[in-house]
Amino acid sequence: MSVVNSSLLQNVSFVRPEYFFISGFSGIPYSKYYFVFLLFVYIVSVCGNSFVLYMILSNRSLHIPKYMGIFNLALSDFGETNALIPNLVKTFLFDSQYISYDACLANMFFIFFFAGGQSLTLAAMAYDRFIAICLPLRYHAIVNNSFMFVTLTAIWLFNLVTIGTMVVLVTQLSFCKTIEVKSFFCDHGPIYKIACNDTWINSLMANVCIAIYLYAPLTAIVLSYIGILLALTKITTWEGRLKALKTCVSHLLIVGVFFLPVVSTYLAATISYLHPNARIINTSLSATIPPMLNPIIYVLNTKEFREFIMKILKKKNITVPQVQGLEK
Repeated sequence: MSVVNSSLLQNVSFVRPEYFFISGFSGIPYSKYYFVFLLFVYIVSVCGNSFVLYMILSNRSLHIPKYMGIFNLALSDFGETNALIPNLVKTFLFDSQYISYDACLANMFFIFFFAGGQSLTLAAMAYDRFIAICLPLRYHAIVNNSFMFVTLTAIWLFNLVTIGTMVVLVTQLSFCKTIEVKSFFCDHGPIYKIACNDTWINSLMANVCIAIYLYAPLTAIVLSYIGILLALTKITTWEGRLKALKTCVSHLLIVGVFFLPVVSTYLAATISYLHPNARIINTSLSATIPPMLNPIIYVLNTKEFREFIMKILKKKNITVPQVQGLEK
């Protein structure tokens, strides 16, 4: 009987729908108020990351490995924000929940492409801090502009191949049962799970991407900071330890903002029952909030950024009150 069913499935005509229906926030009460909040998040994210990109590009003293990593992170944040929020707001705020097949795949590619860039860039930045603190005398020999440029370029090329393969595999699926995607964007998992042919390769690819973009970077970051903590124990004075650790504060905050919501949502979904609405809200927040907070964290905690802002304000003859408690 299983052989007969298998042969019948192989003879089913390939079905590629003209549209997908993004159900997303449909069942969530007062969701339109949430979209007002997302518009605020979008404006802050775009303005903040654009400003960080401009500061680094226009200030030659910031053209060093550390700020190349920050530039790449801001570029990833800018890309993901523009790939996700405008389409999300258009879809649900204006009741335009149908999206064409090709537009859906493009949306899927760009969101995962830039999100993957964020994750791997954070791992590269952790390595930069590890070398700076653990091998300070060899830092400039190991981590220079050429090394960081090659590393960041490799991240983009790797994302292009990995996420491109993931999306191409979706094009091999047939959708003969439903076109409803139970997510707030063209999410990979909810889409391949509604296909009516064999999806084992898509499931495998999803698990590979989770390992590459979640577990591997997080493991690399944790190991880097274990090495940093061990190196700090060799510094004899508390002042020296605090000074070294202070250079990691911004990165640690951003790592927490990026990974903790994703990991907590994933664990909640696997360990216990998580209501679909809760999953959608949690996932949307974890995808939209970090790009908004990252530029704020770096501007407030980075001396060079604050000094650059002060120079711009002085040129415009704007008096700014002294802010207490920031890094000197």
